[in-house]
Amino acid sequence: MKFIFFHLMPYAELPDDFPERHRSVWVDIDPSLYDPTKGRQMYLDYLDELEFAAAAGFDGVGVNEHHANGYGLMPSPNLMAATLARNTSDAAVVVLGDSLALYNPPLRVAEELAMLDVISGGRVVAGFPVGTAMDTCFAYGIDPATLRERYDEAHDLIVRAWTEPEPFTFNGRYTKLRSVNCWPRPIQRPHPPIWVPGGGSIETWQWCAETSYVYCYLSYYGYKLGRPQMRGFWEHVRSLGLDPNPYRTGFAQFVAVADTDAEARELYREPAEYFYKRCLHVHGGYAEPPGYKTEATVRAGVRSQVEMAARRGADQPKSGSKAALAGITFDDIVEKGYVILGSPTTVAEKLAEVAKDLNVGHMITFLHFGNMSKELCTYNTKLFAERVLPEVGSLFDDEWEDLWWPSGARTSSAPVRA
Repeated sequence: MKFIFFHLMPYAELPDDFPERHRSVWVDIDPSLYDPTKGRQMYLDYLDELEFAAAAGFDGVGVNEHHANGYGLMPSPNLMAATLARNTSDAAVVVLGDSLALYNPPLRVAEELAMLDVISGGRVVAGFPVGTAMDTCFAYGIDPATLRERYDEAHDLIVRAWTEPEPFTFNGRYTKLRSVNCWPRPIQRPHPPIWVPGGGSIETWQWCAETSYVYCYLSYYGYKLGRPQMRGFWEHVRSLGLDPNPYRTGFAQFVAVADTDAEARELYREPAEYFYKRCLHVHGGYAEPPGYKTEATVRAGVRSQVEMAARRGADQPKSGSKAALAGITFDDIVEKGYVILGSPTTVAEKLAEVAKDLNVGHMITFLHFGNMSKELCTYNTKLFAERVLPEVGSLFDDEWEDLWWPSGARTSSAPVRA
C-alpha cells in the first residue's frame, strides 16, 4: 500500500469567534483576516513538513488547488509542486490537482505538469479534479451547467498534447488553438498517471473505472461515511468486468498518532476542532448552485464532503449563532471516524482495517490539519513513519501491482533518514 502525506495548507490564525462573526471560510472570507507576514511563515512551515515527510519515508507528498478561502492557501498547486520536485529525491509528487475548467487555455496545465515531471525525474501524478462549486462557479465565475463539459474538453486537449507526435489543431467548443505543440514533453510515457479526486459524483467514479484512472475519494468525514461511495465505485468496476486491484483507488483520511491513545486525544483536540469548526465553516448557499450536480448524482442522493460541511452550517438557526460553534464535538470527530487517532498500534490496526474494507491501495493521509503546529506535525509524521508504516506498508504488495504509480518514484516506503 502507498502512503501519501497530503497537505491542505490552511490559514492557521482564524479567530476563535470566526464561525460566529463571519459567514463563510470560502468565497467571501474577510480579506482583512489575512496577514501576509504570518502567511509567509505558514508557507515555509508547510513546505518543511512536506519535505520532512518525503525524507521520513512516505511514498509521496500531495498538494491541491483552492481559491478565495482560509481552508487551503494553494491557488496554484503547481508552484508548491515545483518546490517539492526540486527539494525531494524519490517521493512521488502528487498534484491533486489542477482544476481543468479554470485554465484558459487548458494547455497551460499540460505544459506545467510536463515541466514538473521533467524536473522531478518522472515522479509526478497528474490530478484532474472537476473542482468545488466554491472554486469554480463562485470564485472563478464558471457557469455550473457548462463546468463538466469544459472539464471533459480540457482533459482531451491535455492528453492529446502529451501524446500526439506532431503539432495539431484543436477546435473545441470552449478552446480553439491553431497549433498545439507541448514543449517540454513529460518524461513518463505516454503521460504521467492520472488520478481524479472526487467528493461523491457518480459520473466521476464511473469515468475513472472506464478510463482506468485512479479514483480518489477525498473524505473529510472519514471512512465510515466514505464507505458507500467506495462501494459504489467497486460495484461499477465489477460491472465492467475489471479486476478489483486496490490501486485503482485512493482514499483521504485524517490521522493523529501519539505514544498512547490518551496522549493523542490530548494533543490533537485543538487542531481537530479548529479544522471542523473553522476551516469547514462554509455558507450553505455556496454548496450546490443549480446545474453543478448532475441528475444521476442527485437521484442517488450522494452528497460531497464540502456540501456536508456547508449543509451542516445551513442547518444552524443563522450563520452568526453560537450553535454554529457547537455543531460538532471532539468526541464526534473521533467516534465517527473523521480522524483515526491513537497510539501507533491503534492507528496501524485501524488503517489496515480501513484499507481492506474499502479495498484502497493509495492512502492519502492528512497528518497536518487545522492550526496544528509545525512541532506537533513533525511528531505526528515521525511516529507514523517509524511505527505505523512498517506495520501496514506491505499490505496488498504480494497480490497486486500498482500500475498507476509514477515511474520515477520509489516503489516502497523508505526508512527515516537524518
